[in-house]
Amino acid sequence: MGLNVYLSGEIHTDWREQIIDGAQGLDITFNSPVTNHEASDDCGVAVLGAEPNKYWHDHKGAMVNAIRTRKGIADADVVVVRFGEKYKQWNAAFDAGYAAALGKSLIVLHGPDHQHALKEVDAAALAVAEQPAQVVDVLRYVLTGKLPD
Repeated sequence: MGLNVYLSGEIHTDWREQIIDGAQGLDITFNSPVTNHEASDDCGVAVLGAEPNKYWHDHKGAMVNAIRTRKGIADADVVVVRFGEKYKQWNAAFDAGYAAALGKSLIVLHGPDHQHALKEVDAAALAVAEQPAQVVDVLRYVLTGKLPD
């Protein structure tokens, strides 16, 4: 049994790499949004044409990114959504809600300082982790039935 895991949310730290590295040897395929901030912001105008108004510039990018995000979440067995410390990831909250609405197994990843603010998001999750290593441990257990050392 293999897993298709979509890694969504915060793009300013290396949490994705920590999970991917920690999951070496497990039968997991990882997918994620575009994590290059500039490319993600500018994809709409780069593909569909310039916009003088920043609102429409951002709107085009959000819509093009939504195609990738919706496909990635729809194809996933497990969706991991990371809420970072420095930035508010409103898109991550949408991704968590979308995954839950599709009945996807959801793992939420955030620090203790976000517990209250994310209580409804956490309630939709099957696991709430504080560290990327805990996400790896959940994935390993799902695939192998083995507990962490």
